Amino acid sequence: MNVKALLFGLLFLLPAPMWAQGYAGLGGSADGFDIPKQGYQFQFPRDHGPHPSFRIEWWYLTANLIGEDGRDYGVQWTLFRSALKPTQTDGWQSPQLWMGHAAVTTPDAHYLAERLSRGGIGQAGVTAAPYEAWIDEWHMRGPDPDTLTLTASGEEFHYDLSLTALGPLVFHGDAGYSVKSADGQASHYYSQPFYDVEGVLYLPDGDVAVTGQGWLDREWSSQPLAEDQSGWDWFSLSFDDGDKLMAFRLRGGRGDFTAATWISADGTATPLPDGSASFIPLETARVEGRDVPVTWQVTLPDYDLDVEVTALTPKAWMATRFEYWEGPVKVSGNRSGRGYLEMTGY
Repeated sequence: MNVKALLFGLLFLLPAPMWAQGYAGLGGSADGFDIPKQGYQFQFPRDHGPHPSFRIEWWYLTANLIGEDGRDYGVQWTLFRSALKPTQTDGWQSPQLWMGHAAVTTPDAHYLAERLSRGGIGQAGVTAAPYEAWIDEWHMRGPDPDTLTLTASGEEFHYDLSLTALGPLVFHGDAGYSVKSADGQASHYYSQPFYDVEGVLYLPDGDVAVTGQGWLDREWSSQPLAEDQSGWDWFSLSFDDGDKLMAFRLRGGRGDFTAATWISADGTATPLPDGSASFIPLETARVEGRDVPVTWQVTLPDYDLDVEVTALTPKAWMATRFEYWEGPVKVSGNRSGRGYLEMTGY
């Protein structure tokens, strides 16, 4: 959400006639599935693992990296879980479906790959302790989410990264209950935005050692959008002074719904309600036949924030089963930094 970012797992379940509805399909009925509840008490390591009684869920990691060549890079590793039914069984009868997305973005290129799997056969899944999320040979694993190794590959790229958390988990909204619309749709949503990252990217132009910062989003729900909401713009920004911001705008026929979390350098999280942040597209680019905003003005008056958020490259289009834009950004203005931007419904 991401939001992240993020609700593609549900779309994987939709019959073909509904695909034309795009992300609006995420506002469909959730009959039979659990619904997020305010006051939910997170328990770890349990909640690092899957929640099969909810319809959709994701493990979503992005990283802003700098290579030994001095260039900026971005990495995405995502595992989505979707459920046909709110149950978990072994074998091909399992109603749990899995989808993986991986990408590397450079200043002039965007490499991506996608994997699909049925649950219950061992090809994909998540365990909470020891911590491991995988699909095929792609893995995010460690003794716990504080210390991870990350690997994925596509036809034109491969990466091996190590991640170490240097701060606490952050819970969005009301202690992890993140509202997504005026009608009350919501998710359970927490992040680990304090990863220190190092490793190697294997690219067509050669191998490059990288270091940087990573951000993991964990979110699950069953009906995260209202019926009129068709897409979103989600920002995860890390400022040079150590503060961070998660903010999103959900676009709907009745107007936008926004939310944000200000994360101080020490990990203190302050949730900000609808209307606290504003997002103004300043420049668009023609990307895969679509006009996509690639420069934004983001303001947050409560924290005297007024910044421009600019894509490292407009080419960061995820031409996967359900298409979206996802890529690294640079931040300038009265704060400087780096981050990630996700945009759907364009």
